[in-house]
Amino acid sequence: MAKQIKVSLIGNPNTGKTSVFNLLTGLNQQVGNYPGITVEKKEGICKLSRGVKAHILDLPGTYSLNASSLDENVVIELLLNKKDKDFPDVAVVVTDVENLKRNLLLFTQIKDLEIPTILVINMADRMQRRGISLDIPRLEKELNTKIALVSARKKQGIDELKKMIESYASLPKSPCVDALTFAPDYFERLQQAFPNQSLYKLWLVITQDVNFRKVDKQELDISPDFQIKSESELKRLQQKETIKRYQFINNVLKQGVTVDEKAATGLRERLDRILTHKFWGYFIFFGILLLIFQAIYDWSSYPMDLIDEAFAWLSEATKSALPAGPFVDLITDGIIPGLGGIVIFIPQIAFLFLFISILEESGYMSRVVFLMDRGMRKFGLSGKSVVPLVSGTACAIPAVMATRNIESWKERLITILVVPFTTCSARLPVYLIIIALVIPDEKVGWIFGYQSLTLMFLYFLGFGAAVGAAWILNKVLKIKSKSYFVIEMPGYKVPLFKNVMINVIEKTKAFVFGAGKIILAISIILWVLASFGPNDKFDQAEEIVTATHSDLSGEELENEIVSYKLEHSFIGYAGKGIEPIVAPLGYDWKIGIGIISSFAAREVFVGTLATIYSVGSDEEETIKNRMAAEVHEKTGRPVFNFASGISLLLFYAFAMQCMSTLAIVKRETNGWRWPTIQLFFMSGLAYVVALIAYQILK
Repeated sequence: MAKQIKVSLIGNPNTGKTSVFNLLTGLNQQVGNYPGITVEKKEGICKLSRGVKAHILDLPGTYSLNASSLDENVVIELLLNKKDKDFPDVAVVVTDVENLKRNLLLFTQIKDLEIPTILVINMADRMQRRGISLDIPRLEKELNTKIALVSARKKQGIDELKKMIESYASLPKSPCVDALTFAPDYFERLQQAFPNQSLYKLWLVITQDVNFRKVDKQELDISPDFQIKSESELKRLQQKETIKRYQFINNVLKQGVTVDEKAATGLRERLDRILTHKFWGYFIFFGILLLIFQAIYDWSSYPMDLIDEAFAWLSEATKSALPAGPFVDLITDGIIPGLGGIVIFIPQIAFLFLFISILEESGYMSRVVFLMDRGMRKFGLSGKSVVPLVSGTACAIPAVMATRNIESWKERLITILVVPFTTCSARLPVYLIIIALVIPDEKVGWIFGYQSLTLMFLYFLGFGAAVGAAWILNKVLKIKSKSYFVIEMPGYKVPLFKNVMINVIEKTKAFVFGAGKIILAISIILWVLASFGPNDKFDQAEEIVTATHSDLSGEELENEIVSYKLEHSFIGYAGKGIEPIVAPLGYDWKIGIGIISSFAAREVFVGTLATIYSVGSDEEETIKNRMAAEVHEKTGRPVFNFASGISLLLFYAFAMQCMSTLAIVKRETNGWRWPTIQLFFMSGLAYVVALIAYQILK
């Protein structure tokens, strides 16, 4: 059996830790959650020499071992608990060559825990441009460790890092700084009380009680009977510790690092003045968003058409190749159209993730957060709320989880409650198919089309609804909570192609397989409900229709029989039952079924209609064509007209239709009170807005 080394990858945010993780693991990685909490857990396997493997755990970014959020607390609890299955054999601390002073604070703290530690100095390719030179042997001596000089962008230094990981046993464990000399009497008494425990480990457990939450001391082999100082005294001691560490770090950097100050400034400052400008910053951001939405439409149209036609052909070919029967009908009229209803949107969803990844990798998204903080305060949010609101365009679930780094509970709660208003990728299939049906495919000028402008309007509408709801909640909620805003501005960089593509592949795959499971199950259920009926009207459909429509023959008669059977199937009766509720919005019973089924997940709506419209259909038609041809039974008017289309778009813009998001909100707020309020408020608002829109436009 191959030996496996447990490696914890640790570092400040924006040091390129994810880039190093991707280079070490490639696609041999998986993403989940830590047991019992909603913090993302990334781990992967790195092959070393002679059959040795390294299990790499990419820990959440943290500035120090003085945790102020659950993300940071995950790092502390792992490093304190040797019984944890992921406790590292070696810690790899990733730093940024331009911010070594700040990054080394975390490094010195981890060294004090006497864990074998490797220091990675990343972004080495920027050294010459920034006028930075390093004396690596001197730094290794002063920091009492081995240093890997890495350029993730140019894939340099990774092989040396792998060798260091493999020979971790030879790394010195002794601390590089005796940081606890700032209060010798207190720590001497502490050491006497617990002679067999690491002094710095004891200190971290004590301060964790103040910083974040109670640490399980029994689990960590530490007696709960501490002589704890007051909170204010402990905070003062922490400040003294930090000062002591920075004195050491400053002395080390004076000996091992040389910086040409003239080369270190320039382009970044000029770009910041433009991108964070009070007026032009917003103008540039909105312009970038508009270009992204136009590109999503223009670039994805060809692969989408091919996928749509391919599924229509597959359904027809399967029907022709296999003997007729219920099982074949299930495949051709239920499963294939249902899956086709989600696969068709892979190109657009992948492009959306692509552009978001590029903005994040380039360092621009941090500027957007800083820019937005000025306005967010007025609505009860902070600049950090922009990160969940923007990441909500991918999925509300990780967006709700991303609120963990908002220190103020009131701001965090408000952000959790309003995040589902932002347009997530699950809404994208609904928006795209409805926009294609009711909005003209024409250009405004040479570049922008009505359809992309409509899509952008829906995104802004969702963001505006989130901000408006936040303003109301800020006035209504009587919660006292401290609020402060700190964000780091990373350097600008050209996005790494490998990082971007791994991000796009992983997120698109998660979306497709996550939605695919739900859609497959619902498609089968819907097909069964649409293929069988409760009474003789369904069973004797052919005789009844033939008798009442004796003037029809051939294809027209067959279509009439199919329509009659669908109307008198189980799903038909269910749809007719809810039709009085949805009719004022301009919907028929089939759309009503789509809306009800999409409470499981919004993207199910298109797959549901694809399944319903495909039941009994022998024609090789695309989903869009079937929906466009649908007419009201009484009036003969198209079901999907401008008024009903806008009503449907507005309904999905506001509705809370995602059970998974409700479950996450329940977990984050520790109860069903807030998700229940969220569900009823958003659904009620969606119904009222859609009703008003249809009644005005019809």
